[in-house]
Amino acid sequence: MTTHVLVIDDDKTLQSLLGEYFRDNHLAVTAALTGREGVAALSSRGAIDIIVLDIMLPDMDGFETLKQIRAVSRTPVIMLTAREEAADRIIGLELGADDYMHKPFNPRELIARIKAILRRAAVSEGTAAHADRIVVGDVEIDFAGRRLHKSGREMDVTGLEMDLLAALAARAGTPVDREGLLNAVSGRNYEVFDRSIDVHISRIRKKIEDDPARPRYILTVRGKGYKWVG
Repeated sequence: MTTHVLVIDDDKTLQSLLGEYFRDNHLAVTAALTGREGVAALSSRGAIDIIVLDIMLPDMDGFETLKQIRAVSRTPVIMLTAREEAADRIIGLELGADDYMHKPFNPRELIARIKAILRRAAVSEGTAAHADRIVVGDVEIDFAGRRLHKSGREMDVTGLEMDLLAALAARAGTPVDREGLLNAVSGRNYEVFDRSIDVHISRIRKKIEDDPARPRYILTVRGKGYKWVG
């Protein structure tokens, strides 16, 4: 089945170049020039496998667009930015972005990252077939259905967060370091900024822990990484 990419970027030249490059590499592409067009396309153009989202958009910025996307979809999102501020990357990850790329970039790298994200999702689904479901205290994780419940309430989780949970649960009771988690969720060592795993773990803790500052499900093991308890 052909991978379908939604590109939300107001740069028409970049849209044209990416569209041509994607099609040459057997990827279907839908272009949106504004955040609102992108959100509308997500619900009206059939199955979208992954989204490439620029931060600087003419109607609402990429962060607001991402919020609206996450309100209706867990489709993986790669954010694009021409700025170097680390805060932008952290905000994007906290809102549910799966990866980041800086402009200008090599289209081949973008395709490699798209494939890596989709591959880790497929690997996670395969792992889920074995893990199925775990219940610890008031937390229920349905790996097969890709759903997380806390105290009976469904929590919104990104694909990457679910992959991290699967990687930790698969080695319950054993510390997994950051490199091990990156390898588990990506299937390869691609470049990410320092401490990105910590940001994702912090977001997961906010969703499953009664007191994220004093976690009881995902523990920090000094010098060794993180450990799933239960």
